[in-house]
Amino acid sequence: MQLAFCLYKYFPSGGLQRSFLRIALACQARGHAVRVYALSWSGELPEGFELIRVPVKGLTNIRRYERFAAWVARDLRARPAARVVGFNKMPGLDFYYAGDPCYEDKARTLRNPFYRLSARYRHFATAERAVFAPPSRTRLLMISRVQQTLFEKYYGTPPERFHMLPPGIALDRRAPPDALRIRAEFRAEFGLADDDLLLLQVGSDFKRKGLDRSLLALAGLPDELRRRTRLIAIGQDKPDAFLRYARELGLAERVSILPGRDDVPRFLLGADLFLHPAYHEAAGAVLLEALVAGLPVLCSAICGYAHYIAEADGGLVIPEPFAQAEMDRLLQRMLRDDDQRRRWQANALAFAETADIYGRAERAADLILMEGD
Repeated sequence: MQLAFCLYKYFPSGGLQRSFLRIALACQARGHAVRVYALSWSGELPEGFELIRVPVKGLTNIRRYERFAAWVARDLRARPAARVVGFNKMPGLDFYYAGDPCYEDKARTLRNPFYRLSARYRHFATAERAVFAPPSRTRLLMISRVQQTLFEKYYGTPPERFHMLPPGIALDRRAPPDALRIRAEFRAEFGLADDDLLLLQVGSDFKRKGLDRSLLALAGLPDELRRRTRLIAIGQDKPDAFLRYARELGLAERVSILPGRDDVPRFLLGADLFLHPAYHEAAGAVLLEALVAGLPVLCSAICGYAHYIAEADGGLVIPEPFAQAEMDRLLQRMLRDDDQRRRWQANALAFAETADIYGRAERAADLILMEGD
């Protein structure tokens, strides 16, 4: 079959983008043709993919997204595809991969009422309604039961349209047999002494992922502990505002912000604690990537996958409603207790051996390619 995959932007380090690529490759491996519509593409194009860089412009992202959807619809009428799979919300999809949280819920709970008068709200609310409202026939590839509940609440989406996927953690995130050697080499490369503590945060969109909360928590550590603790954040985002904030907090020498990269597993093995105090997060696959590498996690309860941290006993979850003082307290507790961190590490590695957290791309391909749909 000819398959069409739609996403606004592709870059190798994005979580949504990695999910798209794995699912598209899984479909291609079964003999199907892959056509990709994107506004921009950074990185290598897999062999056999047909990439369409959609030639639309606009003064704002909203205008570009609207024109993208209209252009793709016209092209699909001229060159039909058997399945149209979207990774951003837009009309005309056969399948939508729900990597983003419920926009209507965010608009109503995190914004003031006047926000819903904006052009930005009108665009994203309309796009979400086109996917989730009852008249739509779009099948929904879900990664979070919490988000499914919210979509049902706001749109009354028929439950039979939802299909829950396993988390789909890549096997290369698991700790390899030579993990200790990789850790030692990594720490030597970054000048970390045996008693130094490295905090790691990974994920594009630093604001949404709560990097400001991590900086505040680091600044709030007692002097002796703060002097031997460093934070590395990795993501495809603009770091300037957060680097300024780090300087204001007196953390300039303790914080590094790196662009997205493909050797994140080295960082997971070299760090001592993974931070993910997100403001909102539909799932948070990176939490499980840290777990299967044996890295204890401190995350906010708003994350769709936070329950895995508690189930694995691989770290701590900051309760909602979020309080910075509580994060500060938990971070200090986790850094001071070396024995407990080792127990969390052992629990996380044991969880990686038995948990049903792999195979998302294969299950998604099963659904997309199902006969009769």
